[in-house]
Amino acid sequence: MSTKTDTPREPGPEADAGSDLGTAGSQLSTAPTEDVSFPSLGPLGWARWFWRQLTSMRVALLLLFLLSIGAIPGSLIPQTSVDPTKVDQFKADHSTLAGIYDKLGMFHVYSSVWFSAIYLLLFISLIGCIVPRSWQFVGQLRRRPPAAPRRLTRLPAYTTWRTDVAPDEILGAAQRLLKKRRFRAHRAGSAIAAEKGYLREVGNLVFHVALIVMLVAFAVGGLWKSEGNKLVTEGDGFSNSLTQYDEFKSGPFYDTDDMEPFGFKLHRFDATYERTGPQRGTPRTYRAQVSYFLGADGKQHRSAIEVNTPLDIAGNKVFLLSHGYSPVVTVKDGRGKTVFHGATAFLPADPKNLTSTGVVKVPGAQTKDGKRNQLGFQAMFVPTFGGRGTGSMFSQFPALDFPVLSVNAYHGDLGLDSGLPQSVYKLDTKRLKKYQDGKGGILKKMLLPKDRVERHAGSKNKAAVRAAEEQTTMKLPNGEGSITFEGVKSWASFKVSHQPGNGLALTGAVAALLGLAASLFIQRRRVWVRAEKGADGVTVVEMAGLGRSESARLPEELAGLAGALFPDAPPAPDAESGTEPGARPEPDAGPAPDTEDPAEPTDSDGTADPSEGARA
Repeated sequence: MSTKTDTPREPGPEADAGSDLGTAGSQLSTAPTEDVSFPSLGPLGWARWFWRQLTSMRVALLLLFLLSIGAIPGSLIPQTSVDPTKVDQFKADHSTLAGIYDKLGMFHVYSSVWFSAIYLLLFISLIGCIVPRSWQFVGQLRRRPPAAPRRLTRLPAYTTWRTDVAPDEILGAAQRLLKKRRFRAHRAGSAIAAEKGYLREVGNLVFHVALIVMLVAFAVGGLWKSEGNKLVTEGDGFSNSLTQYDEFKSGPFYDTDDMEPFGFKLHRFDATYERTGPQRGTPRTYRAQVSYFLGADGKQHRSAIEVNTPLDIAGNKVFLLSHGYSPVVTVKDGRGKTVFHGATAFLPADPKNLTSTGVVKVPGAQTKDGKRNQLGFQAMFVPTFGGRGTGSMFSQFPALDFPVLSVNAYHGDLGLDSGLPQSVYKLDTKRLKKYQDGKGGILKKMLLPKDRVERHAGSKNKAAVRAAEEQTTMKLPNGEGSITFEGVKSWASFKVSHQPGNGLALTGAVAALLGLAASLFIQRRRVWVRAEKGADGVTVVEMAGLGRSESARLPEELAGLAGALFPDAPPAPDAESGTEPGARPEPDAGPAPDTEDPAEPTDSDGTADPSEGARA
């Protein structure tokens, strides 16, 4: 026995009625047969459909969400534009994952193709949303509020009472009252139509325009920005030119020929640290005392740069990044001639206690007989020596309490003439030879700063001076020179940032917050007041309100308006219910039952359907 499950479908209406079940299925359904054919859209139709989808609010929100999600990798994964060293380290540590990230553009998220596509689509979507909404809102402002619906009892907030005052007097008083409450009000037939809360739509439009302003600001900041880092030692200065930067990057439209002529000089760096307790060694004060100028012949101005207090010069902000030490050394060659004297910046290997490493390169040194003999020194500096008695070099505090410099010496060819770039913080030892200490090891020595040792020893004590020279100077073998540790200066690292879109982005952000607050907390609503003579000659007053969204404040506001109108339209005595004159009407909190009005009103000019009010 076999079962066949793919029964062929018979053509015709009976087969359609039963869907895939054919004639048997048609007996289970009484639904009428529908023959629907969809027209072909064509290229223009598909273009219109795509444009309508792109400019819809849901797609704009989706793109904004995707943009937020897309920015997450830029915060979690090292970026080439921010720290190329970390990117190289990440690639070395995660070779397989780095290959995937590189193909996806994760190391340059904000300039990747996919992030730029989301950015541009969001920009186009917001413009497509805002332009038609703006024209629509302008049209609403030019139009008067719609006339009152025929049955006000069907609106969410409603109240009514009877009065002996003439309808014209009531409508005039209602119009004055509504205008006093900042409603746009006009008379339409036997009713006053009023509307309020247009700032809700204004806030909505301002919010979306502000998003566009922020996107434009980010684009301007990315295309015309520039950032550069510069390490400056005490007593040295900086001028804003491309060759002065240690590292510089800029946007594609930034013109280095238009760099603002300014500069500054670092006079002193003040640093204090916590000396006791669990926070020992924590910085308390980081302050760079500088003088700056604007223009080639600009006047000098004194200022201080701190971590959270940048210096603003000609639209550029100078930020304080980090701090370290620059040992001052003097190098003499075999002829006894001083071939190097100055401060050399050392980079911290221990950010907490500032144990630092650096090199000193002396390409102009010679031997006693005048032969070329380039010198190179690898050194480690500790501001507070903690290896007493052990021979090890480490710092136990970041301040200059007990500075020590440990030096290793090399000679030969530094490789500076090869034309290949070299780091000023590393020594290429491929062509260099180590100076030997006579025991088969490399020549090295721990040095103390000469200025401190001399102050401690006293200049008149010759023996102490000679002992101090032994402590501060390392002599090279065969009389080929010496290196003397003269003292220590501080250095500070600065970032000079030019971000032309920051002010525009801040304006957009503030406007977006204000617009969002207005769209959330302001309710757009309409109020109608109708007054007509009843069959018994008594005026029937009806008040109703309709908001764009449901809110408990609408009945409260309508109650306040009715109470304010009550002195101009006091209720008439009702013989049947016994209502006394002076009793205030109570508005309903919800829609009234679907009953006829107490007195059937006539249609006003351009009678509005209740659904029209729902579009408020």
